Amino acid sequence: MSWVEGEVVTLSRALYRLSATKVRTVPPGKYADGGGLWLNKRPDGGAQWFLRVTVHGRRREMGLGSLQHVSLKEARGEAEKWRAVAHKGVDPVKERQRLARVAVRNMHLLQDIARDAFESRKADLEDDGKAGR
Repeated sequence: MSWVEGEVVTLSRALYRLSATKVRTVPPGKYADGGGLWLNKRPDGGAQWFLRVTVHGRRREMGLGSLQHVSLKEARGEAEKWRAVAHKGVDPVKERQRLARVAVRNMHLLQDIARDAFESRKADLEDDGKAGR
């Protein structure tokens, strides 16, 4: 927002500047979709989505995936999600890394899964599974 002669004027930036057709046909370069979402198209034909946000005065760039695996609609959804995180004052790059660490920590090992399955089926086994098979 800015003040112009006593009134508040909202400066808006266009969102959703790209279309699915334009994404496929643009030549190599960087293209803004709005709201910090960018498409980087390389000369070799590859392309990636990335999000630019500013958190605590520091500009951060966060990859959202390749064009081959992430559609325009999915990239917009991810960008919205991470913009909301940045709006709360949390660094989205560090938050994504934290979530990945939590997921790995909570992942069960095959040994744990096998032990749980054995314990749940123990009553159905001969001699309550004392042979360990």
